Amino acid sequence: EDWEFDPNDNSMRLKIKIINNSNNPDPTYQKEGDSGFDFTANLPQDATIVVQPLKRVLVPTGMHFQIPIGFELQVRPRSGLALKNGITVLNTPGTVDSGYRGEVMVALVNHHPTRIHTVKAGDRIAQLLVVHFKRQKFDEYEDEEALNNVFFPDDRSAKGFGSSGS
Repeated sequence: EDWEFDPNDNSMRLKIKIINNSNNPDPTYQKEGDSGFDFTANLPQDATIVVQPLKRVLVPTGMHFQIPIGFELQVRPRSGLALKNGITVLNTPGTVDSGYRGEVMVALVNHHPTRIHTVKAGDRIAQLLVVHFKRQKFDEYEDEEALNNVFFPDDRSAKGFGSSGS
C-alpha cells in the first residue's frame, strides 16, 4: 500500500520518495494545519534570476519526487509574493503527475507592469500540495444534441462564458 492513515493526528502518510539535489533543506510544512509546503529556488549561492515586468521565467528547485498513482503534486503561488510583488505561478496550479521523475521546475510570471523582481538562492517561490484525485470514465454520446440534453436540460446548453447573465 502506498499510504497509511495515522489516527493519532488524523493524517494520511504517503510513501513519497524525494531526491533533493538542491542546496536547500527538504520541503516541510511551516505550521500545523498547512495544506502546502514551501518550495525554494535552487540556484548557486550568489546567482539570481531576474523576472522582468510582464515576463516569465523557469526556476529550478533541484527536487525530484516519486508519488503514488492517484496523487499529484500541485505547484501553487505564494499569496504574499503575489500580493506584494505581483509574482505568481504561471500555470496555476501546475501539475506534477505521478509518472514524472524529472526535476520539478516552477514557471513564475511577473504581473507588475514596471517593477523587476529578483529570485535569489533559497527564496521561497511557490508552495507544493499533495492532492488525491480519482480518474474519470467518460460516456460517449452519438451527437451534440444528446449531450446537451443530458448535461444542460435548460436553454443554456453550450453557450459558454457569460451565458448566465453575469
